Amino acid sequence: MTPSPMSAATGASGGRWNPFAEQNNQASQATDGEDGGIDLLELWRSITKRKWAILGLVLVVGMLAVAVAMSMTPIYRATAVVMFESGKAQVVSIEDVYAGSSGNQTYLATQLEIVRSREVALKTVTALKLWDHPAFDPRLPASGPMATLTSSVKGWLGMADQPLDSAQWTPEQLASAVVGRFQASVSVELLRNSQIARISFESSDPVLAARAANQLAQMFIENDLNARYEMTRKATNWLQERVTDLKDKVLQSERALQAFRERSGIISSQGATQSGSSSQLEGLTTRLIDARLRRTDAETAYSQVRNAPKGADLSEIPAVMRAPGLAEAKRGQQEAERKFSEIAQRYGFEHPRHVAAKAELEASKASLKTQLDTTVASIKREFEAAQLVEREIERTLGQARSSVQTLNRSEFELGVLQREVESNREMYNMFMTRAKETKSTSDLQSPIARVVDPALAPSSPVKPQKSLIVLAAMLVALAVGVGASLLIDQLDKTLKTADDVERKLRVPLLTTLPLLNKTDARRATSARLFAEQPNSVFAEAIRTARSGVLLSALDEPHRMVVVTSSLPGEGKSTFAVNLALAHAQTQNTLLIDGDMRRPSVAKSLDLTPTAVGLSNFVAGSKPLPDCVQHIEGTRLFVMPSGPLPPNPLELISSKRFKERMAELGAQFDMIIIDSPPVELVSDALMLSSMATGVIYVTKAMETATPMVARGLERVRRADGQVLGVVLNHFDFKRASKYYGDYSGYGKYGYGKKGYGSAYGDAYASQST
Repeated sequence: MTPSPMSAATGASGGRWNPFAEQNNQASQATDGEDGGIDLLELWRSITKRKWAILGLVLVVGMLAVAVAMSMTPIYRATAVVMFESGKAQVVSIEDVYAGSSGNQTYLATQLEIVRSREVALKTVTALKLWDHPAFDPRLPASGPMATLTSSVKGWLGMADQPLDSAQWTPEQLASAVVGRFQASVSVELLRNSQIARISFESSDPVLAARAANQLAQMFIENDLNARYEMTRKATNWLQERVTDLKDKVLQSERALQAFRERSGIISSQGATQSGSSSQLEGLTTRLIDARLRRTDAETAYSQVRNAPKGADLSEIPAVMRAPGLAEAKRGQQEAERKFSEIAQRYGFEHPRHVAAKAELEASKASLKTQLDTTVASIKREFEAAQLVEREIERTLGQARSSVQTLNRSEFELGVLQREVESNREMYNMFMTRAKETKSTSDLQSPIARVVDPALAPSSPVKPQKSLIVLAAMLVALAVGVGASLLIDQLDKTLKTADDVERKLRVPLLTTLPLLNKTDARRATSARLFAEQPNSVFAEAIRTARSGVLLSALDEPHRMVVVTSSLPGEGKSTFAVNLALAHAQTQNTLLIDGDMRRPSVAKSLDLTPTAVGLSNFVAGSKPLPDCVQHIEGTRLFVMPSGPLPPNPLELISSKRFKERMAELGAQFDMIIIDSPPVELVSDALMLSSMATGVIYVTKAMETATPMVARGLERVRRADGQVLGVVLNHFDFKRASKYYGDYSGYGKYGYGKKGYGSAYGDAYASQST
């Protein structure tokens, strides 16, 4: 089953429909959406609220700025236009002496810094004798408020300067004392994409400003010429010294070269000597190779013979077989053996032919042996001869190599000496050429810059710009005033408007009570203001609060409302009395003075201060009719506090007190209890837990928001239901002036003609 809207609203407020709950939620949601940004309207209101104070501050500061600007000394500025010459100082091949000019930005920036340098400024001050001018004379006492203040501070600290006598100042001291102020008055500016610079000087004397600017430009040019001349002179002297030293070195190196040649006996040139030595070494090397080959062959043959086994046939050795005579002897032996074999078969041993053949065989054998011995001896001699030849060639080659090495060393030393001579001669020639170039250079003294447009005495000052000073001062004052106004409002944590209540406290606003005049603000008058001035703004605000209370719980015929505040003096008792008078127009209403520490209801209504009341009724010492007093002409009954008990909190928290309140609820349609402030005692918290609703009164522009929020939180923790907040002492005229939200009160004559009670209640309920 779908719940009805009424049941949903009732369930949301614990069984009672609260018309402010939805309004509170909507205000909270709207506020949540606004907290993240800057409220420009609030800022504008903060400024307009103090607009006359801000304008007054701007006016005062503007007048002071006018006075200060009028008292300032006029300053004149004279400007000399100078063009830097690029490409003039071209020295023939002498870049090492100093860097030539170039038209790049680095070069121009360097020249500007030279113009600003202390050296050029010091020469300009000396040339002008600037210390004789009253504006720069250090011998005169300083004037002006800052100088007087500085002198006073130094005197108080015991650091006062001891003045020098005029005769004790030297020109160097005067120039050093003036150069700082002179540099502070100089400004140099390079025109964009050009080689033209503006040299300006500011002074209270227009003629001096022109003289100083022209003199500074001239001193810059002369200083550069002097520096170049000095640099050239130093370079020339250095080159002359180097030329003399190099000339001596050339002579010494040539003499050392000639002495070495004579000592080493070197006549031919290095190329011819090296060529002959190389050819000799090559021939000896070739011969040595051939000798080693022959020795190797002979050694091989000799080894074959020497290593042959004992008794072996040496004729079979290849080295021996190559001997020409040995082959013939061997053939002769073979022929003799053939003949002897034939004769031996045919003839006997005694036969002469046998004997002759045998003798021939023996002779051939002896010849072969002799030839073999000769061949072996020849192989040995060839081996020994080859060894001797090889050794001799090796010895000769070693001597040739030693001779070549000695020659190489001599030629190396000769080359070193020759190179030293050539190097010294080249260095000497180069420095001689540079020295001649330096002497013959004519454009070395060309000026680095020239004055295009000399400075003229200005006819009008450049500062102070009085209108700009006054305007800037007024703008600063305006910014300070606006900032101070915004800061004051940021530091102000009080509730100033009805919007502040719902935005900062998240609690619905029951009504806004206007600020009363001195006559109506008296307690006796303000307590009956609703009855005596029913058509006033105050009465309409009370009706609005009454409507809010009635509409907050239509289903409950009986209500018990507690009225409290954070601190005393916020008007809660006055509001409670007037709210009770408003309810008394339609129903039986009981007003209870629950403040048994500082009761004020009886005094506000001109009742008997010592009358019995709440304390007697709770204690049971007096019946109810004796404890209440009826206000004539109304349905309002008042129960004073009665005799003050020693501990009111124990009385309020007792079970008997709750029972008595229940009895009163059965007798009256509406009960309104004026309770003590929340921040001072806990009486209001105990009363809130027994009441069906709590109305919290706060004072506009005085009570801090955190204090009100803390008091509301304490009431909620005590199980009290906050019906809303009443913003008291609200200045509608001031609010309509600053905020514009309340301008309708004057526009429609609200408070003059007024509204009827019934129509006023309906209007109040709709507006709520």
